[in-house]
Amino acid sequence: MMQTTMIEKQFALDTNILIYLEGNDPAKRKIAESLLSLDPVIPSQVIFEFINVTRRLRNIPKRQLIKEAADLFRHCSIAPVYHSTLVLAENLVQKYDFQLFDSFIVASAFEAGCDILYSEDIQHNMTVREQIRIINPFY
Repeated sequence: MMQTTMIEKQFALDTNILIYLEGNDPAKRKIAESLLSLDPVIPSQVIFEFINVTRRLRNIPKRQLIKEAADLFRHCSIAPVYHSTLVLAENLVQKYDFQLFDSFIVASAFEAGCDILYSEDIQHNMTVREQIRIINPFY
């Protein structure tokens, strides 16, 4: 389960953590809510993935979905994608063999100065570029 000492640093959330806000697992939902309440960095790729998955899960109108996402992330820092993010993502794919979209998420978190990326999809306790530690909060 989530270690509260880890969240004192600047951190980002991966899509797979946020999807538990929509799920039926109360323990994982509570952890996701707790992390989101701390105003994390949200890579823009995560927003797009979250909206896409949520649309399939809930089948709600697009405008409502965008409004709900805007409300959900209103206190978070949104990490944009720059040209440098693309270059870094390519380097991460080469060095760590990340999945395509994971490379954008990690690159965005790195450029935002995050120390931690909470994710279920990337190896738990992995350190990327000697800066970002990947933590599975459900581990």
